[in-house]
Amino acid sequence: MLYNFYQTPKKSALILITLMALFSTIYNAFLPLHGDEAYYWMWSHHLQAGYYDHPPMIAFMIYFTNFISESEWGVRLVNVFSFSIAAIYIFKLTREIADEKTALNAVIIFLSILIVNAGFIITTTDSPIILFWTLSLYYTYRAIFYGSLRDYILTGLMIGFMMLSKYTAIILVLSIFIFILIKRRDILLNIKFYLALLIAFIVVSPMLWWNYQNEWISFLFQLGHGSSQTYELNLNTFFEYVGSQFGLFSPVFAAVLFYYLVKDKLYYKNDKLFFISLSVALTLGFFAYKSLFKSMGVNFAAPAYIGGVIILAYIFSKYELKKTFKAGLLIALFFTIIARYMMMFHLDIIREEMYNPQAPIAKFATHIKPTDKIYADHLTTAAYLKYYLPNHPDTDLAIDSRFSQYDMWRKDDYLQDGVVLTRYRKRDAELKRNFKNVELIDTYVVIPDKRIFYTYRVSKPIKK
Repeated sequence: MLYNFYQTPKKSALILITLMALFSTIYNAFLPLHGDEAYYWMWSHHLQAGYYDHPPMIAFMIYFTNFISESEWGVRLVNVFSFSIAAIYIFKLTREIADEKTALNAVIIFLSILIVNAGFIITTTDSPIILFWTLSLYYTYRAIFYGSLRDYILTGLMIGFMMLSKYTAIILVLSIFIFILIKRRDILLNIKFYLALLIAFIVVSPMLWWNYQNEWISFLFQLGHGSSQTYELNLNTFFEYVGSQFGLFSPVFAAVLFYYLVKDKLYYKNDKLFFISLSVALTLGFFAYKSLFKSMGVNFAAPAYIGGVIILAYIFSKYELKKTFKAGLLIALFFTIIARYMMMFHLDIIREEMYNPQAPIAKFATHIKPTDKIYADHLTTAAYLKYYLPNHPDTDLAIDSRFSQYDMWRKDDYLQDGVVLTRYRKRDAELKRNFKNVELIDTYVVIPDKRIFYTYRVSKPIKK
């Protein structure tokens, strides 16, 4: 059975990717939206060239999946599409470097690891960047090593789309430039290289113009969000980052990848392997450095594992580490199956942000009058209200919260008579700073447990 599986690696890879896509689409229908997903879905109803929090690609992609369905599984078609296409191009790129059996192993590793399975579930800006990072890596590889005009044009387009996905895309751009400077300076004399740069610039120019018009607000937010103000050394956050990589990529896979990236000088001698390895090492190294001063999100370095699974599959093939590959795969699948089970049946334990808000929102809806303005105390709660309330009414924040897209859209007279849904207790004093009369009219306990306890308050504010 296994022999036949490897006898037709391309067909087997497509079968695995298709099965994963179908399984994830069904699985995603049974999970409530994460607050960030509702927030990004809201963007898809207000398309523009940029947003305070991120570039616009996530909104564009959700906009198109909305034509299929705006239910939870419909919003998450962005993930299913992005990661499935990424898997196909991982196969194609690995086959270019090695052979089809190694390419199949790269796909198997990719589909088995925890970070990818999480990506198939929750719609974030990681979905488009994983897609366009993979496509950029593939077409840049082909442009550099084969030099066709078509590949240079596609390189420019994909890098442009990648930059519209997440600002950390600049790491891959930097990786490509470093490779060219070290290994292929002749490309700097190639007119097709500058054509690719021009195309990429044209693609990102609307986003750059939006940032310029808004005093570079989105760039400044992300710089502050991912940087420490004091640069005081913190080894705890560094070891937290390193440990998370072993968990998300699985302990065996991470150990083998990191060991051989440091040990094996082959990757520098082989230009094609060095091209891929550089994108892995630079991404992991960048966030490792940042983690010395500030806690990094566990997903920040996720694009590194696009090249990571390719190099890892090559390592297993070159050194014939069959037992290590099987052990790594079993451990990765064990982590992934446990995580998917917990997400489906014990969601409140591992993802307190995904607290199944339909019930409290349905109860909240009974207090809404036709003339009421609808408010929340946090941007994700406001986005939840817009998503889950009938007819998707406009919502806003009733109290001070961190600056968000709501602040950029808001008009001066936004505080009016209405109702407020809060996730936390003791919001009365904060509401009274903005409203003349505040009345608690209902509460709703979502999870009656000391670990995760939410109280929903609905207040009737009267404009000062």
